[in-house]
Amino acid sequence: MTDETPFWERMAENASMMIAGTPQAQALGMRVVSIAQARAVVEIDWRADLVGDPETGVIASGVVTTLLDNTCGVAAFAALSAPTSTATLDLRIDYMRPAKKGATIRADAHCYRLTRTIAFVRAFAFDSNDEADPVASAQAAFIMGTGAKFGQNRKPAT
Repeated sequence: MTDETPFWERMAENASMMIAGTPQAQALGMRVVSIAQARAVVEIDWRADLVGDPETGVIASGVVTTLLDNTCGVAAFAALSAPTSTATLDLRIDYMRPAKKGATIRADAHCYRLTRTIAFVRAFAFDSNDEADPVASAQAAFIMGTGAKFGQNRKPAT
């Protein structure tokens, strides 16, 4: 990779670092599947210790929330031209149905708008390949950078 390589491509090469830097994501066993410009896909496997309802075996909603929040953050980061600090400002989750027992949950996020200071991201969580039947959706906003770094990391207008 050269210095001219887009930031998101450099991120994709070191995708595992995106999870390793977040102890909660690491403890839950999240793994980055792919990173593209302003996009991310992250998965988490079903495990008995992540179950929220022992009678049904359904994974806890907090696990899905954490997956969506982290995936949205990776997508926001992948929209930048250089690394900077990020923090979740707002996160709305709409649960549409429980995830299937034993299923891997995949979150797919897209940073659709990046201003000088805020990244806006949408995401969906799935437990199958049927994208017409999501488990949950998310709408998030992230603050990008602090103080003097505001706006310095924004990708060039296309």
